[in-house]
Amino acid sequence: MNNPKRLFDCIDEQLKMGGNQACLGAKEAGQWRTYSSEEVKDIVDKISTGLLAKGYGPGDMTVEGRDKIALISKNRPEWMFFDLAVQKIGAVLVPLYPTIHINDLEFVLNDAQVKAVIVNDEDLFHKVQHVKNSLPAIKEVFSFEHVSGATHWKEITTKGQPEDKIKLEDIASGITTDDLFTIIYTSGTTGTPKGVMLSHKNILSNVVASLPVFPPGENMKSLSFLPLNHIFERMVTYLYLFNNTSIYYAESLETIGDNLKEVKPNMFTTVPRLLEKVYDKIMAKGNELTGTKRKLFFWAHALAEKFEINKNQGAWYNLQLALANKLIFSKWREALGGNIQCIVTGGAACQVRLIRIFTAAKIVIMEGYGLTETSPVIAVNRYNEEDRMFGTVGPLIDEVEVKIEEDGEIICKGPNVMMGYYKRPDLTNESIQNGWYYTGDIGTIVNQKFLKITDRKKELFKTSGGKYVAPLPIENKLKESPFIEQVMLVGAEKKFVGALIVPSFSNLRDWCQKNNLGGLGEQEMIRHPKVVELYKELIESFNKFFNHVEQVKKFELLADEWTVDSGELTPKLSLKRKVVMEKHFKSVERIYS
Repeated sequence: MNNPKRLFDCIDEQLKMGGNQACLGAKEAGQWRTYSSEEVKDIVDKISTGLLAKGYGPGDMTVEGRDKIALISKNRPEWMFFDLAVQKIGAVLVPLYPTIHINDLEFVLNDAQVKAVIVNDEDLFHKVQHVKNSLPAIKEVFSFEHVSGATHWKEITTKGQPEDKIKLEDIASGITTDDLFTIIYTSGTTGTPKGVMLSHKNILSNVVASLPVFPPGENMKSLSFLPLNHIFERMVTYLYLFNNTSIYYAESLETIGDNLKEVKPNMFTTVPRLLEKVYDKIMAKGNELTGTKRKLFFWAHALAEKFEINKNQGAWYNLQLALANKLIFSKWREALGGNIQCIVTGGAACQVRLIRIFTAAKIVIMEGYGLTETSPVIAVNRYNEEDRMFGTVGPLIDEVEVKIEEDGEIICKGPNVMMGYYKRPDLTNESIQNGWYYTGDIGTIVNQKFLKITDRKKELFKTSGGKYVAPLPIENKLKESPFIEQVMLVGAEKKFVGALIVPSFSNLRDWCQKNNLGGLGEQEMIRHPKVVELYKELIESFNKFFNHVEQVKKFELLADEWTVDSGELTPKLSLKRKVVMEKHFKSVERIYS
């Protein structure tokens, strides 16, 4: 890769390397359709000149003066066409989650003074129409699907004139590496959304530093399903494009299993919650087996639970694991398409047990860490084994520095640290001091090499006895139980630690069936004395891993899963603790009554 200065240079870089016949791919009318590097360049330039002809552009090239264009869509090639086109005309893309709450949508479109909105389909078009009247800055709405009342995206590609081509070259050549690339609004788990301003340099430095982390190889393929408006998937997309890796977009979260088998990717990115669901599906299949097959499955699983990285466990263990890989784990790899070299996970802490089991099954899980404000990667476990360590987020990437403050907070410095929060110098000055970004996460450095995250500073709480409790590691340990789907610790200013638990109802139902409690509904299950006793014993068995202050003394079982739609999870599936506390305050009261 020749030292590129802007993110939109990725397609020219591909063409210099001879181009990629399957640069981007997606299902269209039920069939996979791929776009070559040449096609992508052609479409992007047509959109760019079309947008210029319609009057969108760089303004005076100041952060405030540049036109803002919002994009609300699922992942698809058109998403990237517009990302590249908007960059080239000197405008600024403001990407949003399709699941964004209507109040947040109105806030962001108004805060950024967005001039045009691109939507995926009719539902999102109506969502925008709902708030459009109170937003005079919005001139028009474009759509990817054909929607009555919206301009179809292909119409833009016909608007450019010869003079717009000259204008485009002039604008694009003047964009520097320090210029603003995008504004990403983070909902976070508290407060109103904040617009994170990232430059080309912020993300490019992250791309360049992350490239050596991945497995080497030619003609690599990836499957993309994490939302592109999230910095993790967007940065990795540019890493793929600069690395000439083909990107195929999954149709939806529901079709990932089928799409993996069709595309046979070498890698993909995910969040722990989705990895947990993959694992649960595998275990459910294992539980359906009988006789010798069942014994073999659980023998292999037990071996994988003992797996250690960078440690030879002797010839007998290695021989057994090789056999388990041939008989059992090969089927796991086939379910992921058969070609998976690595899965990168981020966004939240992943259970070490899962990483251990998948790694033993020759599915390399590379857990990393970062924030939108750091473009995002700060540290990541590498593909090569000596730079991986279970229970950590790996070594720092090049050019990124980290210090641990006296109170344990991780602070970060480097070319990846954001330009600041849009229109919020107060917040910028609060979080960046002398070039150091204060992450709000607590951590340590292990073996002078590996970064380990222990908790969120905001999530630590103090019991009435004055002892601090870090909920995250305890919650992650409890989730190792097949009977616990979700869990949240409570106990701020209380005498002891309690827990709100959402059972894994599929596994609990099986248990009920075997214990003559079949046919109970969720509400009846969580109230049944035998079920409550099961969870009491379960919590007791885990308490031995925690010190006295951290041990869960009482708990409440809840009947409904926490989701994005019901408001307890952020779009990247982090827990909104405040919302859970508000919704279940009666349950919390019962714990402490």
